Amino acid sequence: MSWFRCIVGDVRGGGRLLRGLPLSPGLPQRTPRCFLSRGPGPGPPGPGLRTRVGVGLLVGGGLLAAWWFMDSEKRQNQRRRRVEQLKQVSLGQGIFSLLDHRGQRRTKADFLGRWVLLYFGFTHCPDICPEELDKLSAAVSALDRDASLPPVQPVFITVDPERDDAAALDRYVKDFHPRLIGLTGTPEEVKHAGRDYRVYASAGPKDEDGDYIVDHTILIYLISPDGLFLDYYNRMKSRDQITESVRNHIKNYEQLHPQP
Repeated sequence: MSWFRCIVGDVRGGGRLLRGLPLSPGLPQRTPRCFLSRGPGPGPPGPGLRTRVGVGLLVGGGLLAAWWFMDSEKRQNQRRRRVEQLKQVSLGQGIFSLLDHRGQRRTKADFLGRWVLLYFGFTHCPDICPEELDKLSAAVSALDRDASLPPVQPVFITVDPERDDAAALDRYVKDFHPRLIGLTGTPEEVKHAGRDYRVYASAGPKDEDGDYIVDHTILIYLISPDGLFLDYYNRMKSRDQITESVRNHIKNYEQLHPQP
């Protein structure tokens, strides 16, 4: 009688003897095969480094695009609210028509598309008006030295049209920035222009020589290329503060459709 033996090793390196049943006579002798299970084999290879990096960049780019869109919407909404607030202030919403220091008729439309620093005063002012116009002129000159900025137009509107005709303004503006434009007109035209910016002006009593002082609002106004009032600067603001403020407004400005 034939017997076959099969040695099967276990995972601990040991072995055991298995005895099979006797084979029937006449059947071909075949060597039995024993298989040792090695446990589960490795799965399919995972994504490569390039694939993982690509997926990460794709996801990151999507998140960045979504953030940019939301931030852009937020800034546009803030600007729309700001414009509505400026419209509600109602400063400079009217359309003035005045004569410049060369006798030419100027309207608000002539200054659309340009940044404007505007001051109301009078040529017989002993100290405050010259000081404010000196400060305004110095700020404009400082901005002129920044080649990345558009030129700012300085404008002076008199509150004393009785004495400040075009000839008087022509002599006066020469003491300040070379681009300074002086504007005057009839008392009603001047009053209308001042009313648009809520400028207070009141002539005081005349002395024996017929001279008088005009009490008036002392502010420098910043006007955008759309003709909107954006900011103002009182006597406490220095030239450097005005310059920096105007520069920031220009840098952060977004063009709107011209206002009617």
